[in-house]
Amino acid sequence: MNSVLISAAELAESLEAANPPLVLDCRVRLGEPDAGRRLWEAGHIPTSQHLDLDRDLAAAPGKGGRHPLPAPEDFAATLRRFGISDDLPVVVVDDMGGQLAAARAWWMMAIWAGHPDVRVLDGGLRAWQEAGGELVLAKEAPPQPSQWQPSFDDRARMDADEVLSGRELKVDARSEERFRGQVESVDPVAGHIPGAVCRPSVANLTEDGRFKAADTLDAELPRGGAVVAYCGSGVTACHNILAYAIAGRPLPRLYAGSWSEWICDPARPVARD
Repeated sequence: MNSVLISAAELAESLEAANPPLVLDCRVRLGEPDAGRRLWEAGHIPTSQHLDLDRDLAAAPGKGGRHPLPAPEDFAATLRRFGISDDLPVVVVDDMGGQLAAARAWWMMAIWAGHPDVRVLDGGLRAWQEAGGELVLAKEAPPQPSQWQPSFDDRARMDADEVLSGRELKVDARSEERFRGQVESVDPVAGHIPGAVCRPSVANLTEDGRFKAADTLDAELPRGGAVVAYCGSGVTACHNILAYAIAGRPLPRLYAGSWSEWICDPARPVARD
């Protein structure tokens, strides 16, 4: 198993170990701000805490897109509030194979903030339950805050101007229909960034919601001298970056504003095909 992933059996064993990981439940339903919390309250992995996409993993929506990255100092404060330090293992989980929003949490903690031990539960809550793991209703006690001061690597991300002027291969994690501009149910403008290729994040997963094997991902993922990942709002793009990590390939940079920011400026070009 690649070190960025953890199986349900491995997680169950690690929770009984001397230094158990902090489990963060990242479930979300786009367009329903309170849904993630409600899902967590209805049943979650023992000891897990709820990590909210809109509150904890994004700044307020606006010209920066629907889920812009928070300021580094704000995210650092969030990490400390959850008691996260660089010597505490972290496991992130959702119920969509990492797409909503475990991969986003992994990228923000491991790649951007530099935490050395963040893993995604492969297969998510479905895999946990299939392995016999229980879900509990009890609300866990708030963690003791930490004093960690992460060192952020802004080279891992790109802004709209860099994407516009750069030569990186742009990989879009949205569905083929949204990419081609045939359907757009979320953003007010349909289409994609010119020159981009489509790699739907769901294509990284098998039918049971687990990641495909590393060699399969390596064969399927788009190749370019340098790659930038984007999607609708910088969430499922992180799933593609995680897939590159599993495949052992150089990691794409993240265009966090993604399509929802790109279309805020009518001067930016739009392609439909």
